[in-house]
Amino acid sequence: MKVEYDRETCIGIFQCVDEWDAFQKDLDAGKADLQDAEEVEEDVFVREIPEDAEFDAKFAARVCPVEAIRIIDDDGEQLIP
Repeated sequence: MKVEYDRETCIGIFQCVDEWDAFQKDLDAGKADLQDAEEVEEDVFVREIPEDAEFDAKFAARVCPVEAIRIIDDDGEQLIP
């Protein structure tokens, strides 16, 4: 399972930071950063979700008010939002 994060869409509410420690605040930019992620296209970051963090990652995606976070299963299907 992977998380895909569109940093351009982020509006800096930081609810994801409260839900999953893979997200960190970048107060200078007013955006969250996804730690240990690979930039796959401009401002779009992807990383694997450890099994023990799946619940937190899914919750981070659900609470994002602008749907900047997507959860993708191993078959490439979008689970959340």
